[in-house]
Amino acid sequence: MTAVTDAVLSVESGSRRAEVLRLFVQPIAAVALVGGVLTWAFNSDLDAIEVVTLNSATLLKATWEHVLITLAVTVLVVAVAIPLGVVITRRWARRIAPVFTGIATIGQAAPAIGVVVLYFLWTSQEGLWAAAIPLAFVSLLPVLRNTMVGIQQVDPALVDAGRGIGMSSFTVLRRVELPLAVPLILAGLRTSLVLAVGTATLALFVNGGGLGFVIDTGYKVARTTVLLTGAALAVGLSLLVDWLGALAERYLGPKGLR
Repeated sequence: MTAVTDAVLSVESGSRRAEVLRLFVQPIAAVALVGGVLTWAFNSDLDAIEVVTLNSATLLKATWEHVLITLAVTVLVVAVAIPLGVVITRRWARRIAPVFTGIATIGQAAPAIGVVVLYFLWTSQEGLWAAAIPLAFVSLLPVLRNTMVGIQQVDPALVDAGRGIGMSSFTVLRRVELPLAVPLILAGLRTSLVLAVGTATLALFVNGGGLGFVIDTGYKVARTTVLLTGAALAVGLSLLVDWLGALAERYLGPKGLR
């Protein structure tokens, strides 16, 4: 029995060391990737077409637009998925939970480009929000599902104890259920963020800007340098967002569960 316990503790300790190591390595890898590609691109013999796109002003603008799209998607997902996940875990709403999880599942299963184009055809809108709203629908499921699972996995005895000392249902939710569900909610949000960064490249189809513009330009004018630069910036941004999500999971959850 002692040997088994020691083995389990050894595995947990190894996993924690690997996670800590990854927290240091991942941002370094992202910066090295982006820095290396940018150094190579700016020191290449660029022609007139490549210079139009591969300049600091254009790349900074495209990256900032990409970040704004990601932030807009995140705000929409948090504003919709967490409250909805809380509501459909209440006893009186559990019968309708499959309806909303089914809709969110459709959003994630559908091709992101199809959702963006269908939203555009339906509304004729263009710009940042024309990309953010359909992409939020695509990114909704991880946060919604993890909010539900996080609340449902709370020990019923803790809920009963809270009610037993005079807490209202809302107070139990605020002080017991949600704090214990935070680690799973953050894990879902991390997944949604990475998904949002990747799909934000599709914003170019509705004039939403972002790094998709750089990638698409490189493809259309057959310039590998432009294409690789846009792709490297998108990958680097995705790695940094995933790293920030890992930091949030590690340091924003309840102290006793870290």
